[in-house]
Amino acid sequence: MKRLTIKSLKVLLIVFLFNSCSDDFLELKPLDQEVSSNFYRTEEQAYQALVAIYDVLTYQSSPGISWAPFLTVADVLSDDAFGGGSDANDGFDFNQLNNHDISTTNPVVHATWIKNYIGVYRANLFLEVIDDIEASDDFKNRTSAEAKFMRAYFYFEQVRFFENIPLLINTLSGPSEYDQEQNTPAEVYDQIAQDLVEAIEYLPENVPSNEAGRITKWAAQGLLARVFLFYNGVYGENLNAGNTVVDRSFVLGHLEDLIANSGHDLFDDYSQNFSLSGEFGKESVFEISHGDTPPWWDWNYVRGGNGNLAAQMQGPRVTGSSNWNRGWSFGTVSHKLAEFLKDDPRFEYTILTEEELDGNLTEGYQHTGYFSNKYSSDAEHWGSGGQFELNRTCNFRVIRFSDVLLMAAELDSPNKQEYLDRVRARVGLDPVPATLENIYKERRLELSLEGIRYFDLLRRGVDYANQELTHSGIRGPNYIGDQQIFDVNFNTATRGFLPIPQTEIDLSAGTFDQNDGY
Repeated sequence: MKRLTIKSLKVLLIVFLFNSCSDDFLELKPLDQEVSSNFYRTEEQAYQALVAIYDVLTYQSSPGISWAPFLTVADVLSDDAFGGGSDANDGFDFNQLNNHDISTTNPVVHATWIKNYIGVYRANLFLEVIDDIEASDDFKNRTSAEAKFMRAYFYFEQVRFFENIPLLINTLSGPSEYDQEQNTPAEVYDQIAQDLVEAIEYLPENVPSNEAGRITKWAAQGLLARVFLFYNGVYGENLNAGNTVVDRSFVLGHLEDLIANSGHDLFDDYSQNFSLSGEFGKESVFEISHGDTPPWWDWNYVRGGNGNLAAQMQGPRVTGSSNWNRGWSFGTVSHKLAEFLKDDPRFEYTILTEEELDGNLTEGYQHTGYFSNKYSSDAEHWGSGGQFELNRTCNFRVIRFSDVLLMAAELDSPNKQEYLDRVRARVGLDPVPATLENIYKERRLELSLEGIRYFDLLRRGVDYANQELTHSGIRGPNYIGDQQIFDVNFNTATRGFLPIPQTEIDLSAGTFDQNDGY
């Protein structure tokens, strides 16, 4: 295991400890009655600690640093969306991501880094204490598997964004362990694979409706496939989950099991995926819950609530409307995507055009006339209480069954033609040959503005990513502003990875190396 640094870990530990005991989900008693040394004793306490890990899945900001919803960050990095915002100053940090000219002090980048290590810390702590808790073996096995899945999820997000990161699978016991270094990507990805393979064995296949949102075996299988495809595409290697080699055949076997036996299927209506009626429905393999319980008001601690901040950020800046309310117009959708989707039945459920808006629209920075229609400030997802910007109720569908079918087709399943046909037939499209190029095309048609496109580009190679991400002179009919604010040059030297936050490098006293291109 490699190392961080004394000062950096001190800062991270302060952040972790503050977050691990300040959250409403833990509902801790006064510290003179119950402290960490005696808290982790009962099954009820263990369940509270498990919920605290789940809570980090909903984090889309880091207090005092920035708002940084994964969905918005990933789509702005892609060619499907621009930075946006009310003006150039408002959108400055996201526009750096859009232009691939990212400062090492970018607060969106730093907020992403901090959030994922909070999740890792909580998962590590849970896995260390669960064996000594008074609970049944079934409870321990299942909750440990959930913690491993979430640790894998946080590490996958972190390593896809930053590549060279420290891998911590235990909490640190004292100053002698504070000095940590970055691990190789292979070490991190192998740990992710091991966590997921071990989790699959003990996760349930189904959860009751009152536990909707808890992780299943099928979610772990789907995430394992996504991890493999990205790692194999970028690095050209298989994964090692302990003594298990995770290769194409192994991953495809899990996907075929999911497709045949999970009970997951496609909705008849594509739009149902992004409606309240479709939450935790048959197409959702892994979904992160967002809502207005409890109603939230505190602008200084946004993560204390559970609203979907991505939907708030990406909604149009409309007032006086009964259908949308006061989004912030980040992540404005590109004309390039609109043209790609223009003849596809999924266009109207993917892209919201300004012509559809009632009320008064304020045109912000990098205004294109297009907005996300999958995660937006629409009336269906308004919260019932609290500050309305902080209480958007739309869940984030992380892995949908259509994605599973397309991943299996990409891995050359004997059923690949059937799987591709199912995705297309659902929206009334005729079959096309299940070539790799047609499968890639279908992924963009089906999954646009779901935080997937950017990583699909990176795993096809730097040259292909550069071909798609670098563009100039593309201009839609409702674009506002000089053409130069819509032209993008991908920085191939970075290979698509974000910079290690400068704060972390400074605190490391030379232990951390900055990523290439920064």
